[in-house]
Amino acid sequence: MIYLLGGSGYVGHAYQALLTRRGIPFRNLRRAELDYTNPALLTAALRRDRPEFLINAAGYTGKPNVDACELHKGECLLGNAVLPGLVAQACADAGVPWGHVSSGCIYTGARPDGTGFTETDAPNFTFRQDNCSFYSGTKALGEEVLAGRPDIFLWRLRIPFNEVDTPRNYLTKLMRYPRLLAATNSISQLDEFAAATLACWEKRVPFGTYNVTNPGQITTHEVVALIEQSGVHPKKYEFFASEADFMQAAAKTPRSNCVMNSAKLARVGIHLTEVHAAVESALRHWKRVVPAL
Repeated sequence: MIYLLGGSGYVGHAYQALLTRRGIPFRNLRRAELDYTNPALLTAALRRDRPEFLINAAGYTGKPNVDACELHKGECLLGNAVLPGLVAQACADAGVPWGHVSSGCIYTGARPDGTGFTETDAPNFTFRQDNCSFYSGTKALGEEVLAGRPDIFLWRLRIPFNEVDTPRNYLTKLMRYPRLLAATNSISQLDEFAAATLACWEKRVPFGTYNVTNPGQITTHEVVALIEQSGVHPKKYEFFASEADFMQAAAKTPRSNCVMNSAKLARVGIHLTEVHAAVESALRHWKRVVPAL
């Protein structure tokens, strides 16, 4: 049996769907039934239920985007920087290995040679550089809190998307924003991310940090071209003239746009679809969600 924290969120729902589809018993632990921010309560529950593994998909991302984190700094700090340490202590006390959903948003740009950041590269979009959003700063702190622990998977997610039209989907956001920022990024197909991270546990690969992004890099213009080719959302897509124009007109805080290297994951035998092919597949199977009456 697997414990799942944060199962009600965008990433958490993907884990619930995966575990249900695979027939893997799990407990979606809700804070309303057990406050897992209380290490004593969480430790007692772990000792009682004795799960094989715990997945922490809980955190604070802000809605509709990271600008909201600037207005809710206490919740953001608790969810992204404090909670991982509390879960780590409870899991260590109960002897339960676990995996933590982190973020690639602790980086900006690429390595000097243009290649993606690896797991050994120091984050460069953090409070320590004083160049980041509050969200990215707290996610970097969360990784620092977990540094050196021997029985943890730390999985870095980047800009999740899949074929389901929802407000948290990167592709949906591009379709609905009035203007877009031209950037180059690594991104993560959400369902592949969930499956790859679960495979880390199932295959018993070495604990540690893994960039879980679809191989390669993709520009906003390339994604828009694929949207236009698919015909799923015809419109005239417009772009900001520059990042400075974007910051002045539409954003309250800097954005992380970065390229990541996922070769470490491939070396342990876990492979994701090349990024352009993954986006094209999502658009080919696009599903619009009909609002409930």
